[in-house]
Amino acid sequence: MAGVSSQPRRAPPLPPEARRASIIAAALPLLRRHGAAVTTAQIAMAAGIAEGTLFRVFPDKETLVSAAICTAFDPTPTDRELAAIDHELGLRDQLIAAVEILQRRVEAVWQLMSMLGMTAPPDPRGPGPGGPRPGAASDSAGRRLAAIFEPHRAELRCAPDQAARLLRIMTFAGTHPRISDGIPLTAAEIVAVVLDGIRVRADLDAELEASPC
Repeated sequence: MAGVSSQPRRAPPLPPEARRASIIAAALPLLRRHGAAVTTAQIAMAAGIAEGTLFRVFPDKETLVSAAICTAFDPTPTDRELAAIDHELGLRDQLIAAVEILQRRVEAVWQLMSMLGMTAPPDPRGPGPGGPRPGAASDSAGRRLAAIFEPHRAELRCAPDQAARLLRIMTFAGTHPRISDGIPLTAAEIVAVVLDGIRVRADLDAELEASPC
């Protein structure tokens, strides 16, 4: 058609940090699909930039992959989602929403680690300063979950922080494909196992008191 250019449209200029973030966002799904076999050409195409632009942001593929891994392990987005849960919901519904958030993180991190052959999380000190410290994800998630349990302390047979720990353990075990035998539990199932196991129940407590054990 006359007057229509066949040249690809150039990506609009972005500030350096925004460009870096957009490249990482494009790289992560490809890393989960192809692992280390992904090419910088594939990543550049997904990011809508020329490959030369990619190398102006990251000096080499290894640096880009390391930055993407650190981003995937950053607990900040998960913490933000947990903080946004509506506390007007009932306890069970709040916990289901929280478990769904944690399951998405477990699935995304596991898929990335599996495709890249990783056996442990990355060193939080690299690349570059300011990486999350070891345990930051579980610490922040634990605090958020404990805060959900706290107003219901009288309904529980354990402290809110212990309830949060149990829920995190069950979420990881029930979501990880190698632990769940490839049949992950739903968020509602995980919450039912934990919540109904730690709640105070008059009938169960009476039965335990009457037991000779």
